[in-house]
Amino acid sequence: MPERIGSISELRSAYRHGDLTPTELAERVLDGLPGADGGPVWISTVPARVLLARAERLTATADPATLPLYGIPFAVKDNIDVAGMITTAGCPDFGYSAGEDAPVVRRLLDAGALLVGKTNLDQFATGLTGARSPYGSCESVFGGGLISGGSSSGSAVAVAAGQVSFALGTDTAGSGRVPAALNGIVGLKPTRGLLSTAGVVPACRSLDCVSVFTTDVADAVDVLHTARGVSAADPWGRPLPAERVMARMPGTLRLGVPRAEDLEFFGDAGQAVRFAAGVQALRGLVGQVGSVPLQSFFEAGELLYQGPWVAERLAGLDGFLREHPEAVLAVTRSVLETGRRYDAIDVFRGQHRLRELRTRVDQLWNEVDVLVVPTVGTTFTLDEIAEDPIGRNTMLGRYTQFANLLDLAAGTVPNGFTAAGRPASLTLLGPAFSDTTLAQLAAAFTAATRAAPEAVATVSTPGPTQVLIAVVGRHLAGESRNAELTERGATLAGAARTAPRYRLYRLETADGDGLPGLVRVADTDPEGHPIEVELWRLPVTAVGDLLAGVPAPLSLGWVRLHDGRDVLGFLCEAYAVDARAEDISAAGGWRAYRRAAAHRS
Repeated sequence: MPERIGSISELRSAYRHGDLTPTELAERVLDGLPGADGGPVWISTVPARVLLARAERLTATADPATLPLYGIPFAVKDNIDVAGMITTAGCPDFGYSAGEDAPVVRRLLDAGALLVGKTNLDQFATGLTGARSPYGSCESVFGGGLISGGSSSGSAVAVAAGQVSFALGTDTAGSGRVPAALNGIVGLKPTRGLLSTAGVVPACRSLDCVSVFTTDVADAVDVLHTARGVSAADPWGRPLPAERVMARMPGTLRLGVPRAEDLEFFGDAGQAVRFAAGVQALRGLVGQVGSVPLQSFFEAGELLYQGPWVAERLAGLDGFLREHPEAVLAVTRSVLETGRRYDAIDVFRGQHRLRELRTRVDQLWNEVDVLVVPTVGTTFTLDEIAEDPIGRNTMLGRYTQFANLLDLAAGTVPNGFTAAGRPASLTLLGPAFSDTTLAQLAAAFTAATRAAPEAVATVSTPGPTQVLIAVVGRHLAGESRNAELTERGATLAGAARTAPRYRLYRLETADGDGLPGLVRVADTDPEGHPIEVELWRLPVTAVGDLLAGVPAPLSLGWVRLHDGRDVLGFLCEAYAVDARAEDISAAGGWRAYRRAAAHRS
């Protein structure tokens, strides 16, 4: 197996201590690259003689202390221009020879970085799967037929596989975050305009971002600060305000956590467990935690493919698509062609609606500083994507595609692995120019919880090994199903009450004992009650197994406690509350109801 190329910080240390030269590093990089075809990770690579010549010049003439990326190998997604190389955007017939470097590439080269080549992508950066390229479909480094994620598929895999230290991608709907999640690395999606998009084949020009993939949060920030800058050729560029360069410390931050009803894992209990564990870890790092509704975020995200912004995708490619329809993959063409449904009136209506949604979201930043969401709700194999390429692509974008429309910064970090061995991840979001603050919190999180990539079949360690579970009925101590907790290593942590936002029902059962069901009501509902619960500490590794045995209409979700905390807990689906269900909320809890019923009898 080829030797892994180190991180930026590791290589920087080796250079400064004289343990490595750029020439030696370039030889190692070349040894680790695939054969002449390069695929499916690489579309084209820099000729070996050119890479070695640049490395030799650095070795002979440059000082590692004066160049911030001295001798650091990197890759560029093949929708970003590199002088003298073909830019294909994942479509061979579209390819053209770039006359000059994109400004973001030029800044990296000037900082001493070594360009290795250009990487595969979903064609025209349209997709989140990594399975929409004539150059082949990338697979996640974790194997098992798992998709790599897209559209920046090759860039993410090249970093995760240790072929380069960092890579540039692009991110319009999540293309710099989903591949990071599926390959267990860091994906930084900066505030729009911080990294110039001049010399980038547009996907949706007003929303596009250049993104950064690394194995370490600090490395991603180094690349961001080295590469950022306003270019005269880029009308979308924005400088980072001086007052936002310094990060706020995690302990001063107010963290927003999605409401339980806004979280969707598409039946993937393992991802739900990992997200709960990640939130638990973040709670210990921040100053405050609050609940945030996501409806405005989701509605904004829907505008990207179900609104006039899909016409912006078509705008830059319409001529090529009309002249060379056969050159474009069928699934890509079908997405782009939907842009023809919209006219100028639709565009203005969409802009007006987005402005309303952005105003709502902007108001949330008065209450929280950072929002945490899952990066993806679930994962898919290449075969599963082939069965439903558009529907499952939409699932992958649930927590990502609203970010650029709402002008948010984002950072994605690994969050361990599910019990089934699938990578988990979470994303930190904040308002524009909160990039360094997000990175500071992300670095603190990964320092506490990051799993080694080879620990594929285990839950992340070190890190949170237990989660709190709120139980309300038959899982209470001494009740008929309590053994389902104790047999899995759960221990009683104490009693608590829910916030006054719930009703407790006794559902009819065949044995006549009745089943307690806790249902959350609207925050404005005057009939909400505080309900007694027990809190049990359960090993994270056992949550998936517990969930598998929970019968409908019960499920595990987020329960708001009286002190404002959100913990995992047993909830009841509202559909089960029919005319036969008895509202026992006024009793205050299942045990109190049973005592009152026994007294009456």
